[in-house]
Amino acid sequence: MPAVSKGDGMRGLAVFISDIRNCKSKEAEIKRINKELANIRSKFKGDKALDGYSKKKYVCKLLFIFLLGHDIDFGHMEAVNLLSSNKYTEKQIGYLFISVLVNSNSDLISLINNAIKNDLSSRNPTFMNLALHCIANVGSREMAEAFAAEVPRILVAGDTMDSVKQSAALCLLRLNRTSPDLVLMGEWTARVVHLLNDQHLGVVTAATSLITTLAQKSPEDFKTSVSLAVARLSRIVSSASTDLQDYTYYFVAAPWLSVKLLRLLQCYPPPEDGAIRGRLTECLETILNKAQEPPKSKKVQHSNAKNAVLFEAISLIIHHDSEPTLLVRACNQLGQFLQHRETNLRYLALESMCTLASSEFSHEAVKTHIETVINALKSERDVSVRQRAVDLLYAMCDRSNAKQIVAEMLSYLETADYSIREEIVLKVAILAEKYAVDYTWYVDTILNLIRFAGDYVSDEVWYRVIQIVINRDEVQGYAAKTVFEALQAPACHENLVKVGGYILGEFGNLIAGDSRSSPLIQFDLLHSKFHLCSVPTRALLLSAYIKFINLFPEVKGTIQEVLRSDSQLRNADVELQQRAVEYLRLSSIASTDILATVLEEMPPFPERESSILAKLKRKKGPGNLHPDLDENRKERSANGGTADHSSTTSNAKVLLLSCCLLIRASYFCPFSVYISYFLQNLGE
Repeated sequence: MPAVSKGDGMRGLAVFISDIRNCKSKEAEIKRINKELANIRSKFKGDKALDGYSKKKYVCKLLFIFLLGHDIDFGHMEAVNLLSSNKYTEKQIGYLFISVLVNSNSDLISLINNAIKNDLSSRNPTFMNLALHCIANVGSREMAEAFAAEVPRILVAGDTMDSVKQSAALCLLRLNRTSPDLVLMGEWTARVVHLLNDQHLGVVTAATSLITTLAQKSPEDFKTSVSLAVARLSRIVSSASTDLQDYTYYFVAAPWLSVKLLRLLQCYPPPEDGAIRGRLTECLETILNKAQEPPKSKKVQHSNAKNAVLFEAISLIIHHDSEPTLLVRACNQLGQFLQHRETNLRYLALESMCTLASSEFSHEAVKTHIETVINALKSERDVSVRQRAVDLLYAMCDRSNAKQIVAEMLSYLETADYSIREEIVLKVAILAEKYAVDYTWYVDTILNLIRFAGDYVSDEVWYRVIQIVINRDEVQGYAAKTVFEALQAPACHENLVKVGGYILGEFGNLIAGDSRSSPLIQFDLLHSKFHLCSVPTRALLLSAYIKFINLFPEVKGTIQEVLRSDSQLRNADVELQQRAVEYLRLSSIASTDILATVLEEMPPFPERESSILAKLKRKKGPGNLHPDLDENRKERSANGGTADHSSTTSNAKVLLLSCCLLIRASYFCPFSVYISYFLQNLGE
């Protein structure tokens, strides 16, 4: 950068800034700014032509006023005029003003583009850098259209200075991000890739950033960069810090370039060429070996630079997922960081090990650190680190350690931060289902989830446990017994009441032989929760009651009394009132055979992917599973509706009405959804 002469200090600007700082109130500041704006406007409109210094000073004042939060609606042309100056400081202020205040819709864009073209063709490296910086800062589509073809030519030209090449590479990177369809390398591709061999490491660093972005868009076009990146990385990691003295940061050779090269290599699979692949493996081994060496400095900058390269190397090892030895070594290295005093390192180690846990080569190595991870879950102060510990436990879980991990996550759930409780609930539910050898353990786990974090148990979770219980005969009796015992607690979460109402309504007969869980006791237990529940849960319980009439005729009178009460028949909620009326009428006029047909046990659900897993993937709010459940009930009700079609007209009408009730016995659907269906069939 050219030296700034003493006269470029702009004393008037310094005085104005001092006046603003000395203002005692906002009103005084606005008054001083308005006075200055009036003065600048008069100078620009005056008959006397301003010299370059004055224009620069006034444009600087306008820029300062804008940065204070005030609108500037003049002075743009004066800033554009500064671009034609041959003085660096004047041209710099002009470009600065344009970069900050001129938008892409300005009428001055064509004039600005002409000035930029003149500077790019001037071959003055200082002016070329200013022009390239302006293009990158504005980054508009108009500028991309004007210079997307010119900048690559400057980048690969043999006579372009290194500093200009750096600016050109970063300018192209910016244009590619704002207008990727306009940045077409075409014939320049090979020459841009060859910049990885440039002698100037600053050029290589800028070019690597550009190539990485372009390779993500067109990997095949830049495939040749792999061999050059490996060669450059090899030279860096094998060199001593004194060999790259200008690019050594606290005894770490070119850490930023190393990180960028490793990221570039993550755009591609492992090299097919054996020599290149072997050389890359040597580089990665060298980086892992250096991580084991005693630190050459106690300053944090040294460890930060060293660990930055290490973690990026581990990311590349994980990305390739082809070298078992390197994967295990990476896992062991990360394991050392799990108990490091630096929180950021613990976080990064847990995050990287989550990815390692998915590899067949390193999964067992990750599992060896389970006790350390569990300890982090219990004792870590930082909530983000605890969240990563939960993620890692979830990733390393398999049949051999599922019960231990689920137990630890359940234990942690009682004191977990509210922000991560729902995610923990989803993960526990998924693990319990995925690795359940004995489904009694699965039922216990879900009920514990509801006890510990009922507010965070979404509908998907308790829908899923009901699906599994219905589909597996061997667990139905145990589920009925367990929820019956759970409901005896003085305070039960509403989700537990929902599960209990559904399961006892379907399988309460399996435990009715025990005098401690007789039909009447089951009904009294459910009804004791009725007044504490929301309307949807009360509707579900009413459906459970009509199921009880079919399962236990001896409690029919008791249940009819409940349905006949004013609190039900005259309920302010239409849904509850309709259910009470319909269920009371059904229980009064339908024969035992019709009740048995309409209210028979739910059929098995078709097997499908767990909606809990889908929700965890989406990471969104509670979804809605019951449309799928309703569809299954519709199919069953249709079959039930045609079963007694040959019976009397009266019974047929009752049966059709009961079919509608049966659909609603899924506990989730309002009557209005199916009323048209009922009327249509009643007419037939």
